[in-house]
Amino acid sequence: MKNKRIRKDKRIRYSYFSVWRFIFYFLFVGFVVTCSFMLFFSEGSYPDTDIVILNETISYRALITLGNILFLCLFFSIFDSIKKKISIGKPVERILDATHRITKGDFSVRIQPVHPIARRNEFDAIIDDFNKMAQELSTTETLKTDFIANVSHEIKTPLAVIQNYATILQDPSLSEEQRLKYAESISEASKRLSTLITNILRLNKLENQQIFPTKASYNLSEQLCECMLFFEEAWEKKNLQVNTDIDEDITVSSDRELLELVWTNILSNAVKFNREGGSISVSLKKRDNKAIVKISDTGCGMNEELGKHIFEKFYQGDPSRATNGNGLGLALVKRVIDITGSEIQVESELDKGTSFTVLLPIN
Repeated sequence: MKNKRIRKDKRIRYSYFSVWRFIFYFLFVGFVVTCSFMLFFSEGSYPDTDIVILNETISYRALITLGNILFLCLFFSIFDSIKKKISIGKPVERILDATHRITKGDFSVRIQPVHPIARRNEFDAIIDDFNKMAQELSTTETLKTDFIANVSHEIKTPLAVIQNYATILQDPSLSEEQRLKYAESISEASKRLSTLITNILRLNKLENQQIFPTKASYNLSEQLCECMLFFEEAWEKKNLQVNTDIDEDITVSSDRELLELVWTNILSNAVKFNREGGSISVSLKKRDNKAIVKISDTGCGMNEELGKHIFEKFYQGDPSRATNGNGLGLALVKRVIDITGSEIQVESELDKGTSFTVLLPIN
């Protein structure tokens, strides 16, 4: 079965018959046979020679012919070894050298193909896959480095706020109003730090463990309403208008806890990145055996470039809004969507707003 899969690889140009290979072996065999016959019959058939002498002559020439065959076989064995060293040994050495460098942490290594595209063989396919693997490892290493740097930065910011305001609070000359203000800042920084660590742990669990959703039938309409009420204080603080069009009693069979992460993160972004006095729209409809949830806002929106990266960890295209979040919420959303077998679509226009549409299979 595995050999069949290899033979079907379109990158490899297979040929069971080669004209050049046929000519080579024809010349090789013809040369050996011709030399052997010439040595054996070089003195004719000796019609007038004594039978004893004739037998000795034939034996001698047979030995000469055998020696000639052995010499030619040795010569072509050496020739074949050199040919294999070039055609097999060299590519293997390049691959081994590259794998050794990979094990040392050098993910920038790449191997040049052995043949042009029209003559690709198994080695070229292996090299092609190796280069793809090295590229993926390089990308993963970069993401890991960026992840550590971003986590360090995100943790340092609230810690610095907590440390600075805690130091200021020790001043006995502060008024009660100032103390409350600084205490509130410490509380907000603590909440942000707690949310960051919680999201990191959640995302780490979702990415590094094989998660099997706990499917159970539940009322999606009720869940959406409950998640919206959780942000009631936040949207009232920004004077946001909330519009709902939620069909009642739409039941889905999925992981309730995981999907709650999706709604809370999308709603949280709709509130955080919305303008003062803007609006949020939430709808839930059933169509073609799917539950369709759409959450829209009239916030800052995003351009096409930012839209390509919004599900990446810690990606924040607009540094001026970086204090509003840590770039992990939508990464969590995407991972949950993948785990539950759902779909998510994003539509956004800069300075006009963003819409997230999630399609959930009802069963």
